Amino acid sequence: MKISVELTLSPLQDDYEPAIINFIKNLRNSGLTVLENPLSTQVYGEYDEVMNLLQKEMKIALEAVDRGLLYIKIVKSDRNEYEPHF
Repeated sequence: MKISVELTLSPLQDDYEPAIINFIKNLRNSGLTVLENPLSTQVYGEYDEVMNLLQKEMKIALEAVDRGLLYIKIVKSDRNEYEPHF
């Protein structure tokens, strides 16, 4: 089953950039399709592959900050080629 996942990591501390950068770099190095925009990062692929990656990388990302939020949305389909038609 293909899924699309949108992630937003929001460290609640002053020195937040390194945690976000490391999280995104680790996702990029996974071999899965990863797209970014200024507000979130999207990961696309097979459910088991994506969720195994996220289980590991979300833990690393949250351990790297004192306090933080991690927002996640999951869609059951691969939406990496989505383009609005309006």
